[in-house]
Amino acid sequence: MSTPQTQDTQSHQSFLHCLQIQIPIFLFFKSRNLSLSLSLTISMASFKPSIPITSDRSARPSGEVHVIVGPMFAGKTTALLRRIKSEGNNGRNIAMIKSSKDARYAKDSVVTHDGMKFPCWALPDLSSFRQKFGDEDYEKLDVIGIDEAQFFEDLYEFCCKAADQDGKTVIVAGLDGDYLRKSFGSVLDIIPLADSVTKLTARCELCGKRAFFTLRKTEDTQTELIGGADVYMPVCRQHYINGQVVIVAARSVLESRKVKSESYLEATVV
Repeated sequence: MSTPQTQDTQSHQSFLHCLQIQIPIFLFFKSRNLSLSLSLTISMASFKPSIPITSDRSARPSGEVHVIVGPMFAGKTTALLRRIKSEGNNGRNIAMIKSSKDARYAKDSVVTHDGMKFPCWALPDLSSFRQKFGDEDYEKLDVIGIDEAQFFEDLYEFCCKAADQDGKTVIVAGLDGDYLRKSFGSVLDIIPLADSVTKLTARCELCGKRAFFTLRKTEDTQTELIGGADVYMPVCRQHYINGQVVIVAARSVLESRKVKSESYLEATVV
């Protein structure tokens, strides 16, 4: 008894045998000034594709990359945890990663500004995650959450491999810009990899409007300066610009005072 698949194969082969191409061939004999025309009949059934057409149902499904960005205090970690918990409630195996640089609230937990906690792997880089998690457990893993992603230099490589090769769903949360509104880490580099990008906003601490930027309150100028509300504040565009002007002016005053103080000390010593 033939199956529908066998019947389709036989029909396909019969079609190929019936399909023939006539190719005219011209042979020229210069010495006799004679032209002879022949017709060569080729059956398509004699051709076989160089790449076999197969259906590998055991192939690993492709993964996904989802990115959550925004300024500080925009609820990025809250959105990430909400998504991770939802995936876990749906029966999927989940794991959370954060940078070991961020130890503000807890060492081995992701913690939101309002106190929500979730256990995580605190790592210096993402390339060490599979080894520490274990190969067997990693194979069973469905969803990986990454918080404070701007601190991971190997973010792009990890997301590529996890989603494209390992079939994992990777959910990334991080700052898209630093306090100078410049690209922070590799977060923007993974936008071309992403299935979705969510841009969150906070509330401006000075006027209550939507805040897209992070203003640093201190005089520190290094890009990586981990802190909370004591160091940063979310602001709208107007107050970011005004705040930068005030900060620059304040730094000028402080530097001027420092120079005068040093000059006075030098004069006193002399």
